Amino acid sequence: MNQFLKEIQAAEEELLMGNVILYPTDTVWGLGCDAENAKAVRKIFEIKERPESKTMIVLVADTDMLRHYVKELPEGFEKLPAQQERPTTYVLPGAQNLPQEVIADDGTVAIRITDDEFCHKLIRQFGRPIISTSANVSGKPAAVSFADVSESIKQRVDHVVRWRQEEKVEAKPSRIVKIEPDGTQTVLRS
Repeated sequence: MNQFLKEIQAAEEELLMGNVILYPTDTVWGLGCDAENAKAVRKIFEIKERPESKTMIVLVADTDMLRHYVKELPEGFEKLPAQQERPTTYVLPGAQNLPQEVIADDGTVAIRITDDEFCHKLIRQFGRPIISTSANVSGKPAAVSFADVSESIKQRVDHVVRWRQEEKVEAKPSRIVKIEPDGTQTVLRS
């Protein structure tokens, strides 16, 4: 088995146990867990020292998976992901089948369909979405590369993915767009 598949398998095993992983995403290095596991999500809040009033992003493999976590897709949504030039997170109304720790007070959820090979394969194999939040203490700069992740974060997670640790890329957090049920869009982070 090659290293890529070994890392997918190891990360999946950790997610199945309810653990928190440190992993490369389609944007910056992230902290992740099973998005359906409230206890694991709370552990990420503790690691990041982040108030629970701030929700986190949920990564899914495709629109079919996304449908399970949103009551009804906003008008015209299905065409949007293919039109984006960079990773875009959508804040969608009608969140469902997720713990309250992932759902905002207004009933929305922040979801991104990932194109990243590692994330996509992991989510597919795991069969459920995973949390994606930058691997940093709340208020500190996001970890663009593995070298930028603080030792305190590395020591507090249950598993560190050994994939793409040597990469030096010009990554930045995803664009965030809120979409109302009628399809109206508001850019929250460009």
